[in-house]
Amino acid sequence: MATEQQAAGEWANEVHLVGRVSADPDEREMPSGDTVVLFRLVVPRDSAAVGPGGASVDTIDIACWAGRAKSSGRRLRAGDHAEVSGALRRRFFRTGGGPASRYEVDARAVRRTRRAG
Repeated sequence: MATEQQAAGEWANEVHLVGRVSADPDEREMPSGDTVVLFRLVVPRDSAAVGPGGASVDTIDIACWAGRAKSSGRRLRAGDHAEVSGALRRRFFRTGGGPASRYEVDARAVRRTRRAG
């Protein structure tokens, strides 16, 4: 049943974001030897989605594993406006307190954009 739904295109894991880079990207080498470029994108919420005393932005973790996305991510700087396309992933890891997880966007494409206004 699941493969029929997938083949019909009923399921999707696609993320498209446009926002501001909060700090210079960080490049890390993983135990496997692979490198990943990480940064955070600050995306304003629609004013209708902000309740009294609520957050007016979301800060979203972005991970660039693929060659072209990694290269583009490296060139970003704090304050740049960027567009990111990819998929939402849940990453599991260990901390001093035990197992933990977090969600991040696995970037397929990253590009700097012009500021609005």
